[in-house]
Formats: sequence, C-alpha cells, structure tokens
Amino acid sequence: MDTTYDCLVLFSGGLDSLLAAKILQQQGLRVLGLHFTSPFFGSPEKTAQWREAYGLDILPVDIGETYTRMLLGGCRWGFGKGLNPCVDCKILMLGQARAMLPSFGADFLVSGEVIGQRPMSQRKDTLGLIRKEAGVSDLLLRPLSAGRLPPTPMEASGRVDRTRLLSIRGRGRKSQLQLAEELGIEEVPTPAGGCLLTDPESVRRFWPLFKHLHPPGTEDFELSKVGRQFWWQGHWLVIGRNQADNEAMLQRVCAGDIVFKLVDVPGPLAIGRQYRSPWAGEVVESAARFMLGFSPKARRSRGPVTVRVGSQERMEELRLSPEAGAEQPWEEPTWEAFDAEKREWITAS
Repeated sequence: MDTTYDCLVLFSGGLDSLLAAKILQQQGLRVLGLHFTSPFFGSPEKTAQWREAYGLDILPVDIGETYTRMLLGGCRWGFGKGLNPCVDCKILMLGQARAMLPSFGADFLVSGEVIGQRPMSQRKDTLGLIRKEAGVSDLLLRPLSAGRLPPTPMEASGRVDRTRLLSIRGRGRKSQLQLAEELGIEEVPTPAGGCLLTDPESVRRFWPLFKHLHPPGTEDFELSKVGRQFWWQGHWLVIGRNQADNEAMLQRVCAGDIVFKLVDVPGPLAIGRQYRSPWAGEVVESAARFMLGFSPKARRSRGPVTVRVGSQERMEELRLSPEAGAEQPWEEPTWEAFDAEKREWITAS
C-alpha cells in the first residue's frame, strides 16, 4: 500500500463507490479506499479480496465506538424506519475521512453517492447539507453525479477532468452497469447497503441494548446477533437455536457472563450477560428453568435435570424440573415495542 495518495474514497464495497474510485484512478490519481466498519455495517474480512479483484488500495477503519456514541446522542438529523441515521452516518464518515487526509498526504475526498438514489440521504438538498455539516464543502467530489452538481475546486483547478465525470441520477443501475463493463470490471458487486440498523429483525435485537446498557459495546452487539434474545427486568439472556449458535455464542463469552449448559440431556447453550451487577440467585434459577423449555428431551424428562451454571469466578450445578419453564417471565424484544418506544427515546435525546 502506498504511503501517500491524491484522494480518499469512502469505499462501501458496493458498485457505486467502486466506480467512483476507478473513474479517478483512470485519470492517473492515486486512490485509497476507506472501508468504514462498525457492529452494524462493513466487511473488513473482504478487503484483501477487493484489493486483488479491483486493483485498489483499501483500508478498513473501525468507527464502532464513535458510531455508537452518535446513536446514543439521538442523532441530529433523524432516523429512518429503523435505527438508521443515514444523514448523520454520512456526516460522521466524511468527518472521519477528512481528519485522515493529512496522514496520507491526500487533498480531497470522494464518495459514490448518486442524486436521488436514496430517499433520506441522497436528495440534492441533503447532499449539500451533508457537505456543509461534515466540513467538506471544498473537499468532497461525487464523480457519479458531478455533472448535476456545482464544480468543485478539484475540477475548477483542473486537478480532476470534469468532462470525464458522470451525471447519473435516480435509483436505476443501468448507467453504473454500463460503466462497469466499459471499465472491464468483471466482478460486479451488488448494491452496497446491508446496514443492520435498517433491518427489523436486527433492530429489535439491538434496541434493548440501547435502553439498558450505558453504553453498549461491540461485544454486546455481536452477542445480540446470535441465538434467541430474551429480557426480564433489565436482565439479558441469550439461548442458542442450534449447534452453530452454541458455537458462535461460546466465542462471544465475556468476563462476568453466566454460561448455562445442560448436563443430563442435549439442549441449547445459554448466556446471561451481567452488565450492571451480579444476578440474584432467583434470576439465575429462572433463566436456567426457562432454558430447559428449549430442550425437547428435558421437557419429556420425568425428573429433575442438571444445569451447569458458571462464570470465570464460580461454577455450580442446579437440579431443576422443566415444568415451570413456560411460565417464566422472560420475553423476546419485538419490533412493535421498539416502534412505540422509539419516538419517546428520540424526543428525550
């Protein structure tokens, strides 16, 4: 990877950001792609593959902690249907990229945004707002829609040839696919996105973390992505659905977690995350009984079943009957609950 570049590109891994980078690379400019990652988006494991496939230098940049703080602050420019703060998100990433310019000797920033492609963050007026709020009005070039936007200083000075930039708008991909063919891009990526903050299933899992953990960390979001999620009076319990879940959960165990495992019969693994204070004995027993309800053999058992319960500090075995499992108060978070509470949370923030 070069030590200096002419420009830094916000590289999502999708086609638009790839085309933006290649257009400038064709003009002889040295381009570095910044692939921002967080618990909600990003694929840092793919950067080596992208470098080889596209002939681009790409650097993964973890902004998870900063991003979580932004979300907890309520986000100035609002949310989409889920917890997606699309305008604040782009402002944050551009601000982070701007701060990195001196480190690479770069002069300006590039993004693959297209006017009208996304209703919340890519309207023409919103694109202008984002440039201003991120402090990049004279630093940001959007090559795919440049012909529909005022010339930037990079174009006015001749550093970038404006006549070789595009004037794409709207949600269609015909122009982008045609350009990809012209540029000889054989591995055409799917449209970037995949932000888990737009996905109802993910949002209902994340929401209790924002409510109860102050603040939640990357390890908390990673645990919330696996298994079945249950809450009771602020206590958080995760129960595996299958062997793959059980294995993934074991990799996410942190200090202080309570691990529940059946001894006498096969069944799921469960993790109780103690994030405020140690669980009281009745909470631990309730969680263990509740977990028994997810083991068919435990439910059919005529007698007590042994559950091994432990953390790094302590390990014990409980002998419990599964009959009361269905009566336990643990509940899964729902999209409906999130939707109802979201307005109050945003107002309070």
